[in-house]
Amino acid sequence: MSNLKRLTLVTMVLALLASACGFTESRAFGTIAGELRSGQDLSGGLEGVPEPTSAGATATTAAPSAPSEGGEDEGGERLGDGAVTPVVAAVDTGRDIIYTATVTVAVTDVADATARATQAIQALGGIIFGQQTTGNPPQSTLVFKVLPEDFQTALQRLGDLGELRDQQISADDVTDRVVDLKSRISTAEASVERLRELLVEAADINNVVALENQLLERETQLETLRGQLRTIQDQVSLATIFLTITEAASQPGIRVDVTAYPGHDEGLACPGTPGLGVDRDTEITVCFEIINTGDSDITDIALRDPILDLEIDDLIAVLGTADDTLEPGESIVLAAEMVAERRLRTQTNVTATALDKDGRPIDRPVANTTSIELQAHDPAGIPTFSDGVEGSYRLLVDFGRVMLLVLGALLPFIWVPVLLWWLWTRRRRPQAVAPPPPPAAEPEKEEVGAPV
Repeated sequence: MSNLKRLTLVTMVLALLASACGFTESRAFGTIAGELRSGQDLSGGLEGVPEPTSAGATATTAAPSAPSEGGEDEGGERLGDGAVTPVVAAVDTGRDIIYTATVTVAVTDVADATARATQAIQALGGIIFGQQTTGNPPQSTLVFKVLPEDFQTALQRLGDLGELRDQQISADDVTDRVVDLKSRISTAEASVERLRELLVEAADINNVVALENQLLERETQLETLRGQLRTIQDQVSLATIFLTITEAASQPGIRVDVTAYPGHDEGLACPGTPGLGVDRDTEITVCFEIINTGDSDITDIALRDPILDLEIDDLIAVLGTADDTLEPGESIVLAAEMVAERRLRTQTNVTATALDKDGRPIDRPVANTTSIELQAHDPAGIPTFSDGVEGSYRLLVDFGRVMLLVLGALLPFIWVPVLLWWLWTRRRRPQAVAPPPPPAAEPEKEEVGAPV
């Protein structure tokens, strides 16, 4: 057998071997894609599937980290029990996917939880990209970057910091955008290279200037496309987690609802209506319902209304007392009995002290102010002499107030009539008239025929 025939035979054998290997690898990835579409769990591994030699074609699944007993992490430190297992697992399917998560955790100590969150991410090889901390109420916002295969584990550890209040996870497939950018970059590179060749061959100065302008424009477009591709690839290579750490008892609140109704029954008919109109000297009952609208207990409740001249000790306890500690959502009802003597608008103010989970006061104001209108009308009938005197007095008082308002409005313009009077008198004053000039003397006429 000649050397040429031997070489041809060896080449055919190598080609058959390469085709067989490629078919096996293609079947392996086809099996993975089918399992993903059918919703099968791949966290147990890919047994029987040969690993490809290319790093970019590796298809693996990050196995979910099972929480240990007692809510402890791998280091033995207890972080909490608020974690929720994410429903999105980072799977390398050969596509470009951007993983993003937003997590909100409530803790008792924001500063300590911030430090533990940073340590938990750094233990996975992740990095912190940003941090913003505010006070009153204490809150810390952090931005972490982790590898996609550590995405699920990172979410589990961050959720263990305390009470998980919110968790949003998204996976954005940007494969089409990456392919499109790569295609446009290849086209732009070819265009730039062609313009450079034309620029070398150009001899006319006008052609050189035109080619240089086009080349600058194409190179700018090329760098813009490359920058967009790098940005997307960076987002794909590192998953992003936005973590917000808030204080568990950070939003204390209180509200008072004021109502009224006619009659005295020690507040049994509370609540009444937000506004009330009755005849003068009618007995009425004013109801005060104090509600804990925050997320922490409140105590030391105080109430004051300077219009009604009331303090909390003057009120009738209908449901609960002012000495009670109100949990979130609870309320107490108090009442005051009085006589409607005139029209007025209440101004009820309540204050309280907020408590944390350990029963310690929180240095944060808790107050609310509410007002309603109580109208007292004159009863129907013939007015008496005292009613007439009172009405006349009120009329005089109202007239005096109106006059004061008019004088106050006209005072800045008091100089206008003075100026007008001065101009009028100046126009009426007689002006001196100059005497007429004396008549000119006529020349003497000579007599005709007079002797010389």
